[in-house]
Amino acid sequence: MKNIFKVFLCILFFPLLAFGADNDAGKVSAPPKDYLPKIQALTLTDCYKLALDRSELIAIDAEQIKIAQAHFLEAFGTIMPQVSFSRTDTRSQHSSVASDKTNESKFVFSQELFSGFKEFAGMKSSKLEKSQRESEAYRAKQLLFVDVSDAFYLLLETQQDLSVLKTIEFAFSDRVADLKVRQNIGKSRISEIVTTEYQLYNLQAQIEQERNQELLVRHLLEFLIGRPLDQVSEMKFDFDLKTEPQYLAEASFRPDVQAAYYSWKSDQEKIAIAKSGFFPQVSLEGDYFTHRSSSPENSKWLALLLVDIPIFEGTTVYGQVKEAEAVAKQSGLLYSRLGRLAIQDIHDAFVNMQISFLRKKSLGKALKSAELSYHLQTQDYKLNLVNNLDVLTAIQDLADVRRSYIHTVYESKRFYWQLLAAAGEINPDKIIK
Repeated sequence: MKNIFKVFLCILFFPLLAFGADNDAGKVSAPPKDYLPKIQALTLTDCYKLALDRSELIAIDAEQIKIAQAHFLEAFGTIMPQVSFSRTDTRSQHSSVASDKTNESKFVFSQELFSGFKEFAGMKSSKLEKSQRESEAYRAKQLLFVDVSDAFYLLLETQQDLSVLKTIEFAFSDRVADLKVRQNIGKSRISEIVTTEYQLYNLQAQIEQERNQELLVRHLLEFLIGRPLDQVSEMKFDFDLKTEPQYLAEASFRPDVQAAYYSWKSDQEKIAIAKSGFFPQVSLEGDYFTHRSSSPENSKWLALLLVDIPIFEGTTVYGQVKEAEAVAKQSGLLYSRLGRLAIQDIHDAFVNMQISFLRKKSLGKALKSAELSYHLQTQDYKLNLVNNLDVLTAIQDLADVRRSYIHTVYESKRFYWQLLAAAGEINPDKIIK
């Protein structure tokens, strides 16, 4: 009876050890310092920093920004003067025995004076493209944090769940041993032992399944951070919730929505680039001779004003304009659709967050009731008012409620970050400070 009472106390007070006085804590009490492993536990922030350094997608987005910068330099280069050095050697035959030899060396200067303003449209388009790529990179960092936080909290959840199952396994094992002692003195039936052993074996199967789940989640987090994982340590964040209209008001400012807007505006500038084909092209070219043997030999420079007026080029330019207009319209539709999807994402995430908080509150009350019920069952068992099956049922009920509570605690944390990501509120730079 003493052993049974010790098991009852262990199970009864486990919620206080596992969660503390705060229902949101979800932490197991720390062992004595002498027994702590000499391993640096990784926090959520640590994992996110490692994932940022490891992610190929983030690196690709950084290169996309460089490509957009290069496009701006290309567009800007078209309005700058072009300078080159040229040398020409000419051989011509006037008869079977005589030939002329001429050569000249010169610096060639060229400058576009007017080309339908396509250079300025190209520069504006490349600036918008850069803003688009920066917004996409920022959004990728937000989504990466959500992936890391999901894996991080799932790992903590499976570890806590595994701890609960092991505690219940200890209770069942000790109870089987005690029932065998009671059977020898005629106070317990063999059916009670078989029933308890059945629940013990079933629980051990659940433990193995949970261990496999813990291993899979650990591998996922290791993949994201790019290194083996020893331990994780939960850090406290301020989970401040706003109203749904406040989150919905931020939908148009979400980085991916902003990226779609910049893409749309960039494509509109490309319409102006295509329309420049209808305008005259005016350029200035000049040569400065360092050596000249052709006539007039005493001329040191030459200047040309070139005016190219398109009269008929088929439907080439017209087709290019129509294509650019269709692409811009397509980008506008994608921008509109993404804005509506952002609103839907925020609404769904807010509902999930709200329901999760309500479930956590209800399960917290259910956990306290299950603890009290179990305590009363143990007291009645000592007075022979209930049988072994009633106590086993109370143990199982307490374990189920506790596991559901653990799941809801970490689910609410995952939903919180998903809500902030849906609203575009996650600030990666602030997190890694």
